[in-house]
Amino acid sequence: MTRAGDSTDVLDVDRFRAPLRAVYDAVDANVASRAPVCRISGRCCRFEEYGHTLFVSAPEFELLLADAPPPARPLDDGATCPWQDDRGRCTARDARPIGCRVYFCDPAYQDDAADIAEAGIARLKRLVDDLGLPWDYAPIHRHLHEAREAGRFPAIDPAPGNP
Repeated sequence: MTRAGDSTDVLDVDRFRAPLRAVYDAVDANVASRAPVCRISGRCCRFEEYGHTLFVSAPEFELLLADAPPPARPLDDGATCPWQDDRGRCTARDARPIGCRVYFCDPAYQDDAADIAEAGIARLKRLVDDLGLPWDYAPIHRHLHEAREAGRFPAIDPAPGNP
């Protein structure tokens, strides 16, 4: 364990699981009210190919690590999400962070996505402040590599069909 607030701290997920899930529920409801279409293209998880980076806070990352199933693919340097299976589907759907929850390729939804994300992140930031948790908002791959170095994220070998 390191000093409080350092990105390598292991947070007590049980302390914030329920309130963080309430934030996620509010984001999901807001997204659902806009009814974006998901065509399961997998673009949301292929960061490098589609020119985006997934940022997560320390509590979001710890909940993802605690509640997601084992990764579906090996960890890379930021090109893809390790929870995307070979059919382009998210295997960590229930534990996914806000950035994943608001991302849809539906062109009719794009203008709404930023507003929903900002509202969700503001609510998340209030939760973090209220509970005195570290924010450490950073690209998910920075968190993932730190967790792997600490022995908290499994190394898996590529399987046929998984890059």
